[in-house]
Amino acid sequence: MKVLLVNGSGHLKGCTYTALKEVARELEKENIETEIFQLGNKPIAGCIGCMSCIKTGKCFRDDIVNEFLEKAKKADGFVYGSPVHYAGASGMLTSFLDRVHYSGKSIFLYKPGAAVVSCRRGGASAAFDQINKYFTISCMPIVSSQYWNLVHGNTPEEVVQDLEGMQTMRTLGRNMAWMLKCIEAGKKAGIGYPEMEERIATNFIR
Repeated sequence: MKVLLVNGSGHLKGCTYTALKEVARELEKENIETEIFQLGNKPIAGCIGCMSCIKTGKCFRDDIVNEFLEKAKKADGFVYGSPVHYAGASGMLTSFLDRVHYSGKSIFLYKPGAAVVSCRRGGASAAFDQINKYFTISCMPIVSSQYWNLVHGNTPEEVVQDLEGMQTMRTLGRNMAWMLKCIEAGKKAGIGYPEMEERIATNFIR
């Protein structure tokens, strides 16, 4: 099994990476392969609602989003990590996830997901809530921990000193491994995914 961990920070090995790496270590102890997918520091365009991806299954902008979607097809679980920017997820991660989940929704069905946020001081719970919404609109089980999945610190060295935060990351990694193994055991026992009804789309005037 494999878990993709997305680093939504422009810093290659900053605070968000430090938190994700702690999660990855626990997954690897459970013999689950991990990959930290770096968004990097180049601009990522937002979704323009053209809906061409509905027909093609990928975004018309052939960039890092489509690269990730190809990897996601072979992944069993996901962790999305972000620094806190103005009490929300980074703009880069937001643009990325808007397009990823719109163009590749079927890829994520029933695969566990977890959010991880890193902040200096405040805004973590709002950013955490924002990221979790991508899971709940995509029929993805959410993996929890012993506390909200956040770390505090202004540098990687300070994040490591957040003992409760780092413990929360380790618990998250173990919980993700447990859920993945339970899902795999269910499949072997003949338990399939829930039957999906045909989608009903409404607005508030009809």
